[in-house]
Amino acid sequence: MCGIVGYLGNREAYPVLIKGLKRLEYRGYDSAGVALINSNDDLNVYKTKGKVDDLENFCSDKDITGKVGIAHTRWATHGEPSSTNAHPHYSESKKLAIIHNGIIENYAEIKKNLIAEGVEFRSETDTEVLIQLIEFIEIKKNLDLLSAVQVALKQVIGAYAIAILDKNNPHQIIAARKQSPLVVGIGKDNQEFFLGSDASPIVEFTDQVVYLEDGNIAVLRLGEPLKVVDIHNVDLNPEVKTVDIALGQIEKGGFPHFMLKEIFEQPECLTNCLRGRISLDKQQVTLSAIIDYKKQLLSAKRIIIVACGTSWHAALIGKQMIETYCRIPVEVEYASEFRYRNPVVTSDDVVIAISQSGETADTLAAVKLAKEKGAFIYGVCNAIGSSIPRATDTGTYIHVGPEIGVASTKAFTGQVTVLTLLALCIAREKNTICDEDYKCIIKGLCEIPDKIREVLQENDRIAELSQTFTYARNFLYLGRGFSYPVALEGALKLKEISYIHAEGYPAAEMKHGPIALIDSDMPCVVIATHNEMYEKILSNIQEVKARKGRVIALVTKGDDTISKIADEVIELPETLECLEPLIATIPLQLLAYHVAVCKGKNVDQPRNLAKSVTVE
Repeated sequence: MCGIVGYLGNREAYPVLIKGLKRLEYRGYDSAGVALINSNDDLNVYKTKGKVDDLENFCSDKDITGKVGIAHTRWATHGEPSSTNAHPHYSESKKLAIIHNGIIENYAEIKKNLIAEGVEFRSETDTEVLIQLIEFIEIKKNLDLLSAVQVALKQVIGAYAIAILDKNNPHQIIAARKQSPLVVGIGKDNQEFFLGSDASPIVEFTDQVVYLEDGNIAVLRLGEPLKVVDIHNVDLNPEVKTVDIALGQIEKGGFPHFMLKEIFEQPECLTNCLRGRISLDKQQVTLSAIIDYKKQLLSAKRIIIVACGTSWHAALIGKQMIETYCRIPVEVEYASEFRYRNPVVTSDDVVIAISQSGETADTLAAVKLAKEKGAFIYGVCNAIGSSIPRATDTGTYIHVGPEIGVASTKAFTGQVTVLTLLALCIAREKNTICDEDYKCIIKGLCEIPDKIREVLQENDRIAELSQTFTYARNFLYLGRGFSYPVALEGALKLKEISYIHAEGYPAAEMKHGPIALIDSDMPCVVIATHNEMYEKILSNIQEVKARKGRVIALVTKGDDTISKIADEVIELPETLECLEPLIATIPLQLLAYHVAVCKGKNVDQPRNLAKSVTVE
């Protein structure tokens, strides 16, 4: 979603802010802006519709001096994308400026009251309502800015991460958060402070950060220790943590796009994910969460997995793993639906929440709902220190490093890997898996990184093949068993970045409707590896071919049957059926990527999408 950057220190703020905005471009946005206080204590706001490059062009003849500033990339919620609705927003007197991630749900009521008091508005946004309210309270009650912010935030309903400049206090930034992430970076001897929606704009300058909690208000003043209070002005003692993100992880490293870089990082990422969790002799899986919370996890009568988007597809694979090997019933829920339908959840349930960013608003809300109902909560996340890991009872990080491309790739395979490890641990403790299967799956997991490297060698051929299918307006993805969620994920990747309509289906369900769509203009991607479903998937392919459909088949290396029927074939190394999703998803990621590149699309920042959906 929207991106926040802030700086207070002894260097020029503008270059720091612009670089930070560029590091946050992966979050998705439609406009950008910056506010700076110069040496004359002028508060200058510059903003424009478009990209950060457009903002730089707009600022080329402006006064961009100043050693304190805030900057923002906006993903439109209230008010269409425009320069007027872009952040930062002035207060009515132009004494204050604010940037804001989130949604103020009761903004209309507050705005109506302020208009009745004579306040004039310049934009359509809920954000301007908040800064106008803060200034109105500050003046009417004769309060300092911090006190006015506290009073205002007691009145608003919704989610927010905010940063505020005050031209009358040019060496200060006030920031606050509720249900929207905000990180404070601390420079040496408190001579510099940084703000970010996440740590990516900060890591170049400091590795010492504070992850603000819900209800925290931070006061950044040059030369003074970071002050954090709550909405009632109670002093808090936040923990300063060391960021473990290397600068190289958030740069392209010679690849044309972050997405391609992250696809190619998967062998190393999964090695990191497995490291320390599988014994050196490949005989044992160990997860600290199982050791520490064995009773709660093993006594579960039911597991509910809540997730959104790609994480939901990973959850479907996790469901099959857990049910197959742990013999525990599993339900997979869209977090956005789960939170609104009064679900039946009890203290006998374990709820697994999956989110790459750890900040997905619907998933976080589902966690809180399940916790209120007494369930034990297990988090599977990538971003260390994010909101969901802090809200859960325990969990496991996937450790695949920062994922910058909006279309998730390595996070998906990392999530599937962790869910596989979790299933193996629980099954071993419950004695629901035989020793042979247990060790065979462990051995297979350890071989996955090398097998992904083997698939990645097909990149050039998949790029060439992709040129053939840029004409398509629709795609059908088919799979069965463990491969059905892979079909869903492959279709999602194509939709996200190439804007081609695509649907994933269980192959047998094709006869119940989708087969009517098949003709010579409808490419069908079929995951047809050699497993127990092979003969059935072969029959499904023949049904497609009988209707002149064009088939791209993912087959096991050495296949000599489907290879003769399909129009295009991508060979995959052989592995266990339950581990096939980790390999089969790679060519589908590459196919989507290369089709999008051929169509000239912005792969890393597809239209209308955000990396982390932190608002409803």
